[in-house]
Amino acid sequence: MNAPTPNLTHWAERTDMAAAFRWTARLNMHESVANHFSLAVNEDGTRFLINPNGRHFARIRAADLIEIDANDPATMDRPDAPDPTAWGLHGSIHRALPHARCVMHVHSIHATVLASLADSHLPAIDQNSAMFFGRHVVDDHYGGMAFEEEGARCAALLADPQITTMIMGNHGVLVVGRTVAETFNRLYYFERAAETYIRALQTGRPLRILPDAIAEKTAQEWESYPGFANAHLREIRALLDAEGDDYAA
Repeated sequence: MNAPTPNLTHWAERTDMAAAFRWTARLNMHESVANHFSLAVNEDGTRFLINPNGRHFARIRAADLIEIDANDPATMDRPDAPDPTAWGLHGSIHRALPHARCVMHVHSIHATVLASLADSHLPAIDQNSAMFFGRHVVDDHYGGMAFEEEGARCAALLADPQITTMIMGNHGVLVVGRTVAETFNRLYYFERAAETYIRALQTGRPLRILPDAIAEKTAQEWESYPGFANAHLREIRALLDAEGDDYAA
């Protein structure tokens, strides 16, 4: 599918992003007109696509995404400037971490419940939660809205490329990845894993926690599972296309 106007670059990436926005809303993992997804489109990761300010995830189309430069201090003076917290958080990550090509941040229900506990770590109690074994970090020092200083502090917690997920204490969750498909798949599975853990805690019964060696083995198997994340996003796009959804417009 081609872009509707010639000046819209990175069309394939835009349509993947738009599908992820739409499906996140379907899953009720969005929040009002808050939360942001971004995707780097140059080699060093400093130019990136991000959702426009104040737009509901369920309405975002490929053509709506704005392209901005993390190193351009005049970005917030633009008439189409992104949300200030999106600039602070995503701009800081893309500026500092070239490996974090795609960044997705939400306040989904179960991830935020986890982020509200005194211990917000996710133990490996099942196959899904094992995906995040040794690959998540907890931010215990929430400092308010993610404007630039707070965004830079959060970015520092993701410096290790093995860390793919940040549980933002008192806030929500942020995941990074190499592609839209990989990152959205990770976001989806983190919410599912957090829900399983929260429901397990609600029973009041002892948890069956996987041994570290098995948890790490499973995490590595997730990472090498052939084509899984791409198939997940491909099927989401197929479902949207079958409904005549306008995400790719």
